[in-house]
Amino acid sequence: MTTTTTPHPGSHSGPDSDSHSRFAVARQVADAVLLEGYVLYPYRASAAKNRLRWQFGVLVPPAWGRAHEEHVLQQTEILMEPRGAATLVLELRFLHAQRRTVQQASDDGGFTEVAELHLADRVLVPWDEGTEERVEVSVPVAELLGDEDVAFPFHRPARVDTEPVHDADGRTVGRLVRRTEEIEGVLRLRATELPGAYRVLRLRAVVENTSPWTPPPGAGPVDREAALPHSLVAAHLLLGLDAGSFLSMTDPPEWARQAVAACENRHTWPVLAGEPGRADVVLSSPIILEDHPAIAPESAGAMYDALEIDEILALRTAALTEQEKREARGTDARAAAVIDLADSMPPEVLERLHGAVRALREVTGPEQPPLIAELPSEDVVFRPDTPWWDPARADTADPARDRIAIDGASVGPGSRVRLRPGLRRTDAQDLFLQGRTALVEAVLHDVDGGVHLAVTVEDDPGADIRREQGRFLYFQPDEVTPLEDA
Repeated sequence: MTTTTTPHPGSHSGPDSDSHSRFAVARQVADAVLLEGYVLYPYRASAAKNRLRWQFGVLVPPAWGRAHEEHVLQQTEILMEPRGAATLVLELRFLHAQRRTVQQASDDGGFTEVAELHLADRVLVPWDEGTEERVEVSVPVAELLGDEDVAFPFHRPARVDTEPVHDADGRTVGRLVRRTEEIEGVLRLRATELPGAYRVLRLRAVVENTSPWTPPPGAGPVDREAALPHSLVAAHLLLGLDAGSFLSMTDPPEWARQAVAACENRHTWPVLAGEPGRADVVLSSPIILEDHPAIAPESAGAMYDALEIDEILALRTAALTEQEKREARGTDARAAAVIDLADSMPPEVLERLHGAVRALREVTGPEQPPLIAELPSEDVVFRPDTPWWDPARADTADPARDRIAIDGASVGPGSRVRLRPGLRRTDAQDLFLQGRTALVEAVLHDVDGGVHLAVTVEDDPGADIRREQGRFLYFQPDEVTPLEDA
């Protein structure tokens, strides 16, 4: 077995050169997982949403995890069918937060720490940068069979780096000081052969932070920033087999469903990755994905918010003021790249982001549908000027006057009811209305025969506006209790 650690970004050496080509497609999605929420619009350190970072896949030191109930490890369990003398290739990837402070040059040749350093093109401020770390392992599957885990410990030493800052004339006006704290961890692997007609192994991969760092006395949850430089941030795994395949955890074959259900995945979820149709690569991510996730081909570059829409982010970023762009460029190199991307995006690229249809397929040859031989009669042609509901017809439904019986009481527009949202079919917002009183505005009937009550909550200062705009809350009859009308 071999193991290689990659302590500095930019180094991509590994134990298996083929693993990089195998993981190439999956790594595009893995990069989005790694940097999801890294820096959010408006891409400035001063923005409120960028003051609470590192939300996904954070594995904290044990001392902090025990005191504040945060995750110290993540566990992946997945089924695989290796062939022959198969080798498992694995990449653990995570961000290592490093503290960056800003210092200004003084006349005596020294440096003084400052909150801001203004340059012509950017404003430098203190910031926590994230450097990519990798632990790469290649091990024959046969060596993982046994009663004990096969452990691969890794270590990242503490270090301090400085970078001079020059003005437009090339003079040194300050420097950036980056402090990276020590991290220790371990990757534990074990494979167990399952009974049955097929040769199936359950692979368990545990990533654990074993850093000895301890929080200062009296540190509370608000001091989480102290633990982050010693944490594995956005930790996830890429796993590959050189011979054989993995089974889908989302849609397994019928014979494997029970074994899949017995797998225990903690704080991560494995999916088949890479090109569609292949099953030799798995991405185990702290963000739940579907099998064979992919980055939209229309995306022109990373926006560091894969849960948002690229078009919206690009338009908003392009609309930032020049001062805001200077602040964003000084926040982080990745933020500066987003600003440059939005400023240089040509109209035809932006147009590509304006929605895409992926469900259409070309129909050719003998399967082409027959042409319409004749136009249908006027009675069956939809006319835009004809409403779907015509009050002049026999249908006498009238939301403004209809009433229904609830618990023996007649309920209709103007009736007062007490709200009892149903737990099985409501959302979290409705639960806050439990026990509140409301006024029925209309009784509505859907095409399936269901009945819905449109209501406004009493004592809601915006009720008049909601009523004028027709923006009501909707409950079913068994979710309300009639009250005597005042």
